[in-house]
Amino acid sequence: MKNSKFKLDKSNWASVEGWLSIIGNILLFGLKYWAGLATGSIAIIADAWHTLSDSLSSVIVIVGAKISKKPADEDHPFGHGRADLISAFIIGILLLLVAFDFIIESYHTLQSRESSQFGSIAIVVMIVSIAAKELLAQFAYFGAKKTNSKVLKADAWHHRSDAISSLVILVGIFLGPYFWWVDGALGMIVAILIGHAAYEIISDSIHSLLGESPSDTIIQELKMTIEKVSSYKLEPHHFHLHVYGDHTELTFHILLPQDMPIKKAHDIATELEEAILEKYGYVSTIHIEPNID
Repeated sequence: MKNSKFKLDKSNWASVEGWLSIIGNILLFGLKYWAGLATGSIAIIADAWHTLSDSLSSVIVIVGAKISKKPADEDHPFGHGRADLISAFIIGILLLLVAFDFIIESYHTLQSRESSQFGSIAIVVMIVSIAAKELLAQFAYFGAKKTNSKVLKADAWHHRSDAISSLVILVGIFLGPYFWWVDGALGMIVAILIGHAAYEIISDSIHSLLGESPSDTIIQELKMTIEKVSSYKLEPHHFHLHVYGDHTELTFHILLPQDMPIKKAHDIATELEEAILEKYGYVSTIHIEPNID
């Protein structure tokens, strides 16, 4: 327990990942921009600006993490945890814009029958860019798995979209002289992949923001826990789970004998609430119904 203060929670993971991404994107922007000027490649210069624009998503990650960490207040009694979902939604929209930009650029490339012509400098820079952006993506994915953060998962895809962009250019370098259309065709495929990822991120965020029913697995686990705590046949039902980032509210109904004293019923409900809080971290509100059987 002495080292617990050094562990990264969801907010700290997001802050570290966000700042690391900003620094990495700025360095890669400088490298790509220099390579674009050195080779006269418009594609690499455009890709450099794409990399720099990724810093915007990292700023959103940092701001969202700071807001989500704020404690509950009078206006937000359940905390600010859903700022994580809002941030993920915004990054999903940015990814959609990236996918749309890929489609437009790829269409113009195919329409004008442009082929890729680059030098050895471009090859080295693109390989460095792909490796660096994939490392940033993996770090974000790792943080997302550790903390179940949707915004980190979204930012991971944003990093990967840039890695894929550089990969398209790299493939174009080698295959462009033989197939003039390869750059545009790959761009279209990449746009579809990124667009699908953006849809998944946006859809997942919206579903969570609107509120989702708990899965059958969670309900069954809760019922098993409830049965172990009380000897009464409570028949728990009508489960509702409300997720606010790291704070989760659970409500459900139970049956108790209609002639049971209020104090006894209250004690049973309190015991259930404490057991659920200890095992799942959910703050429970229990509605008691009379069992007339």
